[in-house]
Parts: sequence; structure tokens; C-alpha cells
Amino acid sequence: MIRQDFIPDRFRVLSGSMLKLIAVVSMFIDHVGVHLVDQSIILLQFGTYKLTLYRLMRDLGRFAFPIFCFLLIEGFLHTRSKVRYGISLAVLAVISEIPFDLEHNGTLFYSEQNVFFTLLLGFLGLCAIARFREKPLFAFLSLLGLMVVSYYLNADYWVQGFAFIILLYALREQKLLRIFNAFLLNNFRFVMLAFLPIALYNGKRGFIRGAFLKYLFYLIYPLHIFIIYLIKLNLVGFE
Repeated sequence: MIRQDFIPDRFRVLSGSMLKLIAVVSMFIDHVGVHLVDQSIILLQFGTYKLTLYRLMRDLGRFAFPIFCFLLIEGFLHTRSKVRYGISLAVLAVISEIPFDLEHNGTLFYSEQNVFFTLLLGFLGLCAIARFREKPLFAFLSLLGLMVVSYYLNADYWVQGFAFIILLYALREQKLLRIFNAFLLNNFRFVMLAFLPIALYNGKRGFIRGAFLKYLFYLIYPLHIFIIYLIKLNLVGFE
């Protein structure tokens, strides 16, 4: 297939660290919007159309997941130890489940799982593709099994999130075609916009270097949803 580089090199100014920062800010805006913002607050109105603060924040939040998936694939391709990478994702998924459950219903039991389980399953899918590159049937069966796990685990973004990661990896050299993966997710128009900062990625690591900063960025996810839970608890409580 023809490589589809449609952004000149001089415009690729975003490092992996900047993409992480964009994704984290987008994620924070989305989670604050869904858990803390009154849906009746209107920012703009034209005739019958109303733009609410809630809707704006949820739309801006669509940037986070595609960028995190892209960075997951970059990590998979460049990590020195896929085992260590996978263990880190698994540990973070388990740790994050406590604040995630509390944030959603105030208890430690919730029917859905946090997004790091989706990223972990996607990572395992990438490992299966690499492991069974010469055995396509085994690769297919592995992906099918992981998809079944994704279905029953009911992790964030569900089966569509897992499929998004796998297709994003399969189309990693097809810069235009991969944009259409957005149709797998809700509010696909804003998901498509997330591919703009991805297209500006320059392949460099950026300012997040060393174990401390790397794991600090990992911990932002469980920490910020726990803070949202505490604010939500004080503002509205749980039934």
C-alpha cells in the first residue's frame, strides 16, 4: 500500500509528551463535564439550537481516547519490554478500578470497568498479532477471544474500543484511511478531529522522560477520578 504522508515534516511539531498532555486535558474536561456539570447550562442559542456547557465539554473530551490508543501503539512498537509494559497497564487498570467505581455509583461495585482494561486488552491484541504473524488463524482466534473478553468485561468503550485499537494498528501507515476508525466510536465527528494532533506527531518522546514522570502521568487517571468522586460526594452525594 502507498504510504499516505499528507503533513509536511516541518509541521510535525508535537512530541509524544505533548500528545499525552492534550489527551489528559481532554480526558479531564470530559470527566468533569459528565460528572459535575449541570446539563441545563446554555452557552449559546441560535433559534432552537442550544449549545450547553455539558455538550461542549463532552465533545472536547472525544480527543482523549484516540490519542491514548495511538500512544499505546507507539509504546508497543518502541518499548524495550512488552512484558513490563503489559504489567504496568494491568496494575494501573486494577488500581484505577477503585476510584472508577466510586466515581460512578459511590460503591466498590460497578457493572463497567475503566478504560485501562480496554487499553490492556488492545495491547494483548497487538501482542497476539506480533506473536502469530506467520500463523494468521491463531492471530484471528486470539483476537476473537480477546473481543469476547472485552464484551463480557464491559470495559470503557466496550468492544468498539478494542476494535478501534486493532484497526488503528493495522492502518498505522495509512494516515488517511485510519481516520475512518472514528466511525467505531460515539460522536465520531469530534473523534475524527483527534487525528489532527496525531498527524502532527514528530516521533520524538518530548519532555516526559524517566520513570518518575512516566508513572506520574499514568497515575493522573486514578487520582483525578478520585478527586472528582470526592467533589461529587460533597456536592450531590449518592443515593
